[in-house]
Amino acid sequence: MVRTAPPVTRFAPSPNGRLHLGHALSAIVAHDLAAAGGGRFLLRVEDIDGPRSRLELADEFRRDLEWLGLEWEEVPAQSTRLASYAAAAEALRVRGLIYPCTCTRSEIEAAGALPGAEGLIYPGTCKHRPPDPARPAAWRLDSAKALAETGALRWEDALAGPQAVDLAGLGDVVLVRKDLPASYHLAVTLDDAADRVTLVTRGADLFTASHVHRTLQALLGKPVPRWHHHRLLLGKDGEKLAKRRGSPALAERREQGADGRMLADQLRMQLLSLGT
Repeated sequence: MVRTAPPVTRFAPSPNGRLHLGHALSAIVAHDLAAAGGGRFLLRVEDIDGPRSRLELADEFRRDLEWLGLEWEEVPAQSTRLASYAAAAEALRVRGLIYPCTCTRSEIEAAGALPGAEGLIYPGTCKHRPPDPARPAAWRLDSAKALAETGALRWEDALAGPQAVDLAGLGDVVLVRKDLPASYHLAVTLDDAADRVTLVTRGADLFTASHVHRTLQALLGKPVPRWHHHRLLLGKDGEKLAKRRGSPALAERREQGADGRMLADQLRMQLLSLGT
């Protein structure tokens, strides 16, 4: 009989806003999958969002998780890992797999960019011309070159099954932002590898991002986890909960004396409205 290693999962919030019920669901899913397999549940603070990162919120996150009845191991925050992001970006640059892009959003829209899975698909403007050195540049993945190097790739979602990597709906995504040392795609891929995460749990809204992350794992020689994209928790308006939309904070419920463990059980039993 083949025995699988105990899973390692993680919850990786950004301290640019307070946690809400959607975050609670993500943390509970990751925690419970690790516990069910006798594994480890990690907390990683993704704190490289420039001035939007508020370090005091990390302590609030810990209080929220404790209030929900969760136990975790904490791993180093993203701000301690900047050297690894720079090294990976340089390795991709040397191989000609990323290129600088100075385009603004308005310029991308004016170029007739088509909508994709994560917004507008970059039309490749800077790939076909030298960028202006006087303007700040992001670095984009040359998806065509990347897939030519990796060949066909697959990844597996615990709920949706095997998936073939397809970057067509994403285009040349940003890996190093103009204002930050790494984009979500590059940072999370490197962090999960460093933390030895074997089961990546997150909301279904990030499903397509896994095509990018599987590609980066192949390019950078990183281990390949399994994924588990859970359903989203929706608000009364049918939209997903989000910090930018002012979704009620867990801390407010906690400070008002609500029972966090009871709330966690309600989320586990799907007693609150869940979308697909």
